[in-house]
Amino acid sequence: MDPITLISIIKGGLILGALYALMATGLSLVWTTLGIFNFAHGAFIALGAYVAWQFSSADALGWPMLPAVLLTCAVMFLVGVILHFLLVKPFERRSDVVLIAVITTLAGSTILENGLLLIWGPRSKQIEPLTRGEVDLAGLHLTTAEILLLVLVLAILLGIGMFLRYSRPGRSMRAVSQNREAAQLLGLDVPKLYAIAFGLSALTAGLAGIFLGTIRFMHPAMGSEPLMKALVVVIFGGVARFSSPIYAAFIIGLLEAFSTYIFGVYWAPAVLFVTMIVVLLVKPEGLFGKYQRTL
Repeated sequence: MDPITLISIIKGGLILGALYALMATGLSLVWTTLGIFNFAHGAFIALGAYVAWQFSSADALGWPMLPAVLLTCAVMFLVGVILHFLLVKPFERRSDVVLIAVITTLAGSTILENGLLLIWGPRSKQIEPLTRGEVDLAGLHLTTAEILLLVLVLAILLGIGMFLRYSRPGRSMRAVSQNREAAQLLGLDVPKLYAIAFGLSALTAGLAGIFLGTIRFMHPAMGSEPLMKALVVVIFGGVARFSSPIYAAFIIGLLEAFSTYIFGVYWAPAVLFVTMIVVLLVKPEGLFGKYQRTL
């Protein structure tokens, strides 16, 4: 393997890792705060891509990309809050809420995907690149869109981390994720914090969908594969800290890039799942998780 090929594989792995980190962050946010797995996360990814296309495409409204992305973020946050109140909140106090949430979010995912198909049709679409241009560094070909994608994703993740660490709602969400009963005794509005977590999760999924829509063709079921990869990342890295899925995402992205080059595109997912299983056998709490003794 020559150096140019090696650097190209690493570049592809970093781009995949950035996208996976954005997807997994929203998924782990709901997982840690509400204690449930949101199967509608993949549909959120597709919905964000289609809403951004509707606002920005010359075949639709044709707005500039920046206001289109900002309005898409607002729409996705609102959709996340609404779906939380429809799919999760009515069952929060039931002992089998985890199982019910699986059923309701799966149903929500199906409804959203069919809604996308009904509104925008089955024909593939694509969002215009965030920027145009190319850069050659010592024989390595880079597009300015790839560079901008990496920078934006890292900035978004940093912003979410700062929100969770320093803002009052963010600290409250962390408190709820650690002990819901104690948070309620302290007077925190837990249902409101759950809704914010669901809204932020939908927002990050929508942003991931926008980035995916600029490099791949869009279709209503485009979120299914990213949902599976985000699940692998969250399980692989654990959710002990906010940064755990992010580190795991870049490891998975690089592993997928090298596996695709060595074994081919069809065997790469198998390599990821085998790696995840091995990690869980050795460290069930995830690669960056913390062991907790239970009864």
